[in-house]
Amino acid sequence: MLLISSILQAQEILKISSPDGKTESEITLAGGKLSWKMNYNTKPAILSSALGIGRFSDGLRLKEVKESKHDTVWHPVWGEKSSIRDNYNQLNIRLVKNTGDCLYCFDREIDLEVRAYNEGVAFRYNLLEILKQGADQSDRIDKEMTEFTLPENTKAWFTECAQCLYQLLPLSNWPDECERPLTLELPNGLYVCLSEAELIDFARTKFVISDKKPNTIACALYGPVENIISFSSPWRVVMAAEQPGQLLENNFMMLNLNKPCAIQDVSWIKPGKIMWDLSNSTTGSKAAVDYAVKRNMQYVHIDAGWYGFEGGDKSDATKVAADPIGYATKGSLDIEEVVKYGRERGIGVWLYVNQKHLARQLDDILPVFKKWGIKGIKFGFVEVGSQYWTTWLHEAVRKCAKYEILVEIHDEYRPTGYNRTYPNLLSVEGILSEMTPDATHDTRLPFTRFIAGAADFTLAYYSTTVTTFAHRLSLPIVFFNPIPPLYCYDGPDKYQGEPEIELWDKMPTTWDDTKILQGDIGKFITVARRSGSDWFVGAITNSESRTLKIPLSFLENNASYTATIYSDGGSEIKTRTHVKVENKRIKSNQTLSIDLQPSGGVALKIVKESRLSDKK
Repeated sequence: MLLISSILQAQEILKISSPDGKTESEITLAGGKLSWKMNYNTKPAILSSALGIGRFSDGLRLKEVKESKHDTVWHPVWGEKSSIRDNYNQLNIRLVKNTGDCLYCFDREIDLEVRAYNEGVAFRYNLLEILKQGADQSDRIDKEMTEFTLPENTKAWFTECAQCLYQLLPLSNWPDECERPLTLELPNGLYVCLSEAELIDFARTKFVISDKKPNTIACALYGPVENIISFSSPWRVVMAAEQPGQLLENNFMMLNLNKPCAIQDVSWIKPGKIMWDLSNSTTGSKAAVDYAVKRNMQYVHIDAGWYGFEGGDKSDATKVAADPIGYATKGSLDIEEVVKYGRERGIGVWLYVNQKHLARQLDDILPVFKKWGIKGIKFGFVEVGSQYWTTWLHEAVRKCAKYEILVEIHDEYRPTGYNRTYPNLLSVEGILSEMTPDATHDTRLPFTRFIAGAADFTLAYYSTTVTTFAHRLSLPIVFFNPIPPLYCYDGPDKYQGEPEIELWDKMPTTWDDTKILQGDIGKFITVARRSGSDWFVGAITNSESRTLKIPLSFLENNASYTATIYSDGGSEIKTRTHVKVENKRIKSNQTLSIDLQPSGGVALKIVKESRLSDKK
């Protein structure tokens, strides 16, 4: 890390670079105002842009600067990698705001904490304790002045909500605020992602186009952050790469910006495949358990309606009262009997609860669910954005951890890495996925939404026709989710012996390593994930057919492998899914050529056979 402090026309210039030297950032204090910029591999990524939050946008003076380095390796409870390096250089820039004419009449101190990673730059504002006796015991943040000025002709992958489609737009005339993370294509060939990490008890930020400066993205807080004595804002994250897949492969940066695991005993936190049960009947739930056993799944999820109308004022989520107007055939439901039936067969049970009832009943629900033997809760229709509901939601995750209950959050919530600290938070929705909108949407998601982390993408294998079966078969490899809901809306009776289903039977849901082999936003992607010595590869295309050349260099040298390849076989395959299953011996020095149909895909399970001799 290089730190330069100089005084040129009342300017203070501070520089920081990443451990590998590729990421460089410069912070300038001039005329009492802060600005910053960033280069990646000598190319401009962020041009000179404003910094500031609340009252700390002007009148600032530099008090001191501290520099430090950090380099550790940690091991997540579950994830896309079993080992993650947390390596950065850091500046802590202490600033004071002058509120009077005298040189030492200062109000509050604020610390701008800047980290330079090989993957990008992150910074946050730390408001420090009150300096002098008698000062106000509270503060209020109404606005953040942080900006990101991009090179002219930059384009953004815009989406106005967490469950909306993506479109590529210039940095002007956006129809609304833009969700996080935001992926940008720069004219100099770089790809940049703007995001937010460690959002726990603050108001959510979205992105807007500045009305004062061209080619500039500004931060838009959902609402005020109130009753502040001291605080740390969420991290503002800027990742950069020369290939779009590198943004996804480096998304562990979001986890690195969160605190280590706070749960001492994590043995009960077990990801796995989950089967939806929409029956609201004991018979139907037991049938779902039986199918889960047959398909090597680990959980059954009993969906909305088990305690009555999920949004009803009189509904009680501590009691079973199956909704008479639910999704499917109804009957009596005995949850404790279903839990016992599942436990005897190695299947855990999850329950859905609308946030309306979580908000008023959570402290009563948790001991009841623990008594019943429930393994997890899906939070439904959560409120997001405000400081109040953000704080409530993360406190709810912590409360669930005390009762050893897993959590999945549905609807508009998007992750910011809190699952590192509380890994009982397995997955969230925050994605448009119901019945798979189309193949083009699918090929945009890895480069945008999935940079934030795991997503609960609704996998309806038999019950949709908008993509090919091989496309859908590969999605739980391409899309990371430690608790994927397989066969959504399908039911246990849809399976008719299709041979490709063996892939999902054998597929894990968490990984030791992940590599993005190739990809182009909105066109195609190929992802390779390793579990032990086995590799699983998934590739999908948009509505266009294409031939992919898949390099196998990620495999071990001097070893032989057998690849089972699942592809769209057409009418020559006589099953209703037309998925072709074939085996092929492969080596690391080879390249596989795969023809993909429009809206198609391919999946591979690669098993190591034996090490070849050095002579061979």
